[in-house]
Amino acid sequence: MKTTRTLLTLFFALSGANALAQDGVVDLTKLRNYANQPRPAYITRDNTPGNNAITDAGATLGRILFYDKRLSRNSTVSCSSCHEQSRGFGDDATASLGVNGSTGRHSMRLINSRFSNESKFFWDERAASLEIQTTQPIKDHVEMGFSGTSGDPAFADLVTRLTAIPEYRVLFAMTFGNSTITETRVQQSLAQFVRSIQSFDSKYDTGRALANDNQPFPNFTAAENAGKALFLNPPGPGGGAGCAGCHAPPEFAIDPNTRNNGVIGVIAGGTDLTNTRSPSLRDSVGPGGQSNGGLMHDASKATLADVINHYNAIPADNANLDNRLRRPGGGPQNLNLTQTQKNNLVAFLLTLTGANVYTDEKWATPFNTQGELELIILPESATTLTKNSNGTVTIRCTAAKDLTYRFETSSNLNQWSLITTVTADANGLIERTVTAPNPNQFFRFTYTP
Repeated sequence: MKTTRTLLTLFFALSGANALAQDGVVDLTKLRNYANQPRPAYITRDNTPGNNAITDAGATLGRILFYDKRLSRNSTVSCSSCHEQSRGFGDDATASLGVNGSTGRHSMRLINSRFSNESKFFWDERAASLEIQTTQPIKDHVEMGFSGTSGDPAFADLVTRLTAIPEYRVLFAMTFGNSTITETRVQQSLAQFVRSIQSFDSKYDTGRALANDNQPFPNFTAAENAGKALFLNPPGPGGGAGCAGCHAPPEFAIDPNTRNNGVIGVIAGGTDLTNTRSPSLRDSVGPGGQSNGGLMHDASKATLADVINHYNAIPADNANLDNRLRRPGGGPQNLNLTQTQKNNLVAFLLTLTGANVYTDEKWATPFNTQGELELIILPESATTLTKNSNGTVTIRCTAAKDLTYRFETSSNLNQWSLITTVTADANGLIERTVTAPNPNQFFRFTYTP
């Protein structure tokens, strides 16, 4: 990161480019909308805890942390290294590369992590919440290397590193009221950003706005509607596939009580029955059907067709197999789907992919190609001067809300004296009224992190 831009508000005009269009620049006076994004009325599941609601400031901080490689021991890996926006926040590698080797499981896609009754995270559900999950990779010896073991620095050393960066002192002060950095605050801001990543502009959503799930969607092809019916209906005389038993629409998230799905392999070889979670089925593949990376915890299924073939005939029983994947008479299920039915299921699953989430800048890296970031906390062209009838002048400036600024004066533009401090209000406005100055008197708002 470069030094924080503390732009001055003076009595003469200043001009500047549009900050939102600049590479590697985040304008804290014009935060993007994370807290109040529209979502369909039929989306009702939400695992956001009461003490960590999404805020624009918190998600902005989380976005920067998510893409910052300095959160790894040797500054080579970030959260985004294993969760790429262009891959639906998944990874096209079977095992993701960390600072000290490769991960034991495939990186889970993050889209719509918020919209699930399941509050636990990781494939084996070892994190009780998304907040806890966010710093586990950072503290993992293989992944990001602040484990405090095996010669690694501890998370406290990462806090020291971040505290020395002026931009983070600004961001934490804006988000939490002061610049103190803790693991809990890192967790909260990262979780806010991840929960903000949503995708509800798919062909399915267009159809769901027009009809209920148990009705044909007017915008669907015959194959897509047939696939939807197969997805929703349970196995048996009706000939359904029963997918909704574990991935209920419209969120298509995993049921919290789901057990193993019959995939028991390990990337490095062996057997593992502890994997009981999955990401949402939304955006399992990218727009146009391209891969967002391997499917399942071991990335053993390359395509949606491979996944359907697996569920059509579970290859073997195991002690933790979900009962919904067993035949009434015992043993793993065999649905006996025809090839046409399989094709129809694939056609339906493709309708669950959106487009905006892959390109929206609010979820993209804030850093430029050199890995630099600059914050605007006082814009170059957002000052108004009002001459009052009593001989005073009121100076107003758009700023980053809730931050406390210095209001200073000078007679030579070199040495500045503090008059008072002013905290930006909820609308991001700071103002002071002063006696109309003489030609050799200047004023400014500034910020020191």
